Amino acid sequence: MAKPPSNRKKATSAVSNNLQATASYAEDTFDPENPATATITVTAAEVEELSETEERDRLHLERRVERAFFEAGKALAELRDRRLYRSTHKTFEEYCRDHFGHSRRQSYLLMDAAVVFDNLLEKCDPLDHILPTNERQIRPMTKLEPQEQQEVWLTAVELAGGKVPTSRIVKDVV
Repeated sequence: MAKPPSNRKKATSAVSNNLQATASYAEDTFDPENPATATITVTAAEVEELSETEERDRLHLERRVERAFFEAGKALAELRDRRLYRSTHKTFEEYCRDHFGHSRRQSYLLMDAAVVFDNLLEKCDPLDHILPTNERQIRPMTKLEPQEQQEVWLTAVELAGGKVPTSRIVKDVV
């Protein structure tokens, strides 16, 4: 059995351009006989608000990260459709495996997800609606018609309480 941590003093500080806090010492306690009585002292840090420009930039960059799977799927489809791999590889599958480390299945899942994402974009304004953030959330909808995909997604978002639904919620709705 692992030895419980000893009582000790920790120095904590957080300093960055947007984060200011003073160093403090806190004594954490842990009683191995009664772990529920453990105490941990946490120092709160004051966070500087973002400017309007910084807020806009943050949102834009978050959208780019969230849509990375979509962009990857669109690019893979174009590489395949235009056969832009042909100078180095005989097949698209070999190209994806060698160049991206993708299995054939992963490449096609990303391409299918991009198609579904496009269908959702037609119905859902990205500024007003929640959109998928990864391929796995879209996977259960790939065999549905575009109108059904949109209905399933909106229902899944509703079931998730207005947040991005998990792939399990989407699968259950499908």
